[in-house]
Amino acid sequence: MAWAQPEYATAQIAVWWDMKGCPIPEGYDARRIRPNMEAAFRKLGYSGPVSITAYGDQTQTPCHLLRGLSSIGVSIAHTKPESTCSLMYSDMLEWRAQNPPPATMLLISDKVQDVFDWDLARLQQRTKYNFFVATPSRLISCLALCASEWLWGRILEPKVALVQDMSSESSELSAMFYCKSCKSCSFNGRSLTDLDPETRTWGKNYAATPEYATAQIAVWWDMIDCPIPKGYDARQVRPSLEAAFKKLGYSGPVSITAYGNLQQAPDHLLRGLSSTGVALAHAIPEVIYMRMNDDFRKWHMHNPPPATTMFISDSVDEYFNNGLVHQLQQKKYNLFLAYSYRPHKMSVLVTSAEWLWESLLAGACLPTNV
Repeated sequence: MAWAQPEYATAQIAVWWDMKGCPIPEGYDARRIRPNMEAAFRKLGYSGPVSITAYGDQTQTPCHLLRGLSSIGVSIAHTKPESTCSLMYSDMLEWRAQNPPPATMLLISDKVQDVFDWDLARLQQRTKYNFFVATPSRLISCLALCASEWLWGRILEPKVALVQDMSSESSELSAMFYCKSCKSCSFNGRSLTDLDPETRTWGKNYAATPEYATAQIAVWWDMIDCPIPKGYDARQVRPSLEAAFKKLGYSGPVSITAYGNLQQAPDHLLRGLSSTGVALAHAIPEVIYMRMNDDFRKWHMHNPPPATTMFISDSVDEYFNNGLVHQLQQKKYNLFLAYSYRPHKMSVLVTSAEWLWESLLAGACLPTNV
């Protein structure tokens, strides 16, 4: 539970609530939902305006609950059960497009981990909002970095005084009841995990933005997964990487650290790399990823953004994913990847550029004066 940062303390708070996954308990007064949520935020120093949208099959919701929610300014969205998550996510995207940070998002659902997590982690890397979740049971781990995680039942517990009726026309919080069942028909029975493909278009190499164009670039290279091809001049590695960066508009200083079993690497390769300023780190296969990860953590502690980080490895998703995805949500680093073969699925990591290793090496010729 993190205390509110100054930029978020009075910023708006938007809540998306799946009423089926996190229902109102039997006998509970629906009018307590808003004051209890607002009290939970106030305990952490948040006092901004709160908007709440409740999603569910409202034909199954008792009338007294609907009246109670409407009276406190909760917007009620009628959805088909099979498309609730997709529609909630679609509304989140629309809200993010219209409400730039600083702002706080709260997702209340039992499907945070199974359905929303991957897409939200990618969205948060691109544009960071303060993000809260409330679930019926404890989460094991989340890719999307949360400022706070609440249990749904705990939010409902406090005996907070009821707020005045918000249903009058003079109220600042006007309640809405809108039907999304027609829109949900257009999803044609897609599965709950088939969310809006907003982030799946983020796969090409992007030109450098001004803040990163001249910033430093740090490269961590796994020579076991991505070795120097037979017959390739090791002195070309640095100019090849720098040529690829310059094509995208990056001209900042480049540091490269190559990890591998140096005892088994030919001397002429090691001499060639060293002659172009590539740092060599001895690491056997059993510890190479631990060593790379430790070095990255130390580097990022002393090198705040803007900066670009690059991993050259086939094992980024397997060994670096969770740590990296949280770092990229906390701090706005630029990320490049290179690998010896195309991954079979899109990574949760949002990158600004990706290359096949051998095509990257083929991108520059060795200057005659080297």
